[in-house]
Amino acid sequence: MVNPKLSHRASICYRPIEPSDRQILEQIHCDLFPIRYESEFFQNVVNGQDIVSWAAVDRNRPNGRSDELVGFVTARIVLAKESEIGDMLRYDPSKPDQTLVYILTLGVVDGYRNLGIASSLIQKVVKYASSIPTCRAVYLHVISYNDPAIRLYKKMSFQCVRRLQGFYLIGGQHYDSYLFVYYVNGGRSPCSPLELVTIVVSYMRSGLKTVAAKLYKNEDRKVPKWPKCKESHSLISTTQHRRGLTAECNGCECV
Repeated sequence: MVNPKLSHRASICYRPIEPSDRQILEQIHCDLFPIRYESEFFQNVVNGQDIVSWAAVDRNRPNGRSDELVGFVTARIVLAKESEIGDMLRYDPSKPDQTLVYILTLGVVDGYRNLGIASSLIQKVVKYASSIPTCRAVYLHVISYNDPAIRLYKKMSFQCVRRLQGFYLIGGQHYDSYLFVYYVNGGRSPCSPLELVTIVVSYMRSGLKTVAAKLYKNEDRKVPKWPKCKESHSLISTTQHRRGLTAECNGCECV
């Protein structure tokens, strides 16, 4: 991997975050994010307490820094029924153990951006979530002005499902947040407004076909057909049997 800002060719590898990473992890969080994280958060990350994490390191980094973090992602498993996106999932309520993976933080240090590191870290999380049979989605928040992150998640097929007004409070000022979701293991969103309209239109068409069929039957009863007899040329009444028309409405499969 080549970046003009680097004096060498990077060789990026990925590994779990370890206790020895704590100091640099705290420093990078402080440099990258406007939000300050508690000491307990970093303690849980480096010790793997209810948090999973991946670190990106550059094995070709000089000056004995070949194992120092240049990127990271942290995430946590949460119960779907207790999450803030419970209403954005179509899941079986009879299975209360269904889960989600929430991305807590994701960052890449300056000089190592545009090398695909963030995308690879996200893929690690998605692969991990997909390996959990009960997991239905990966989700996260992005502050509304972080355009590079928004473009990245959209590029990676995350769906922006909601805008949360005043979600962040930074320096006494409120900022909106976008909620992004990536569904895994058959997890799906409820029907979108467009899909609901599609269902309604389908039912309306089905209803119109049924009404038309009934009217056609009634007309047949009122005005019977009288074919001529070839031999006597008299009119003979006949009873005709018709198959009733049926209309099927296909169910909506939301993606």
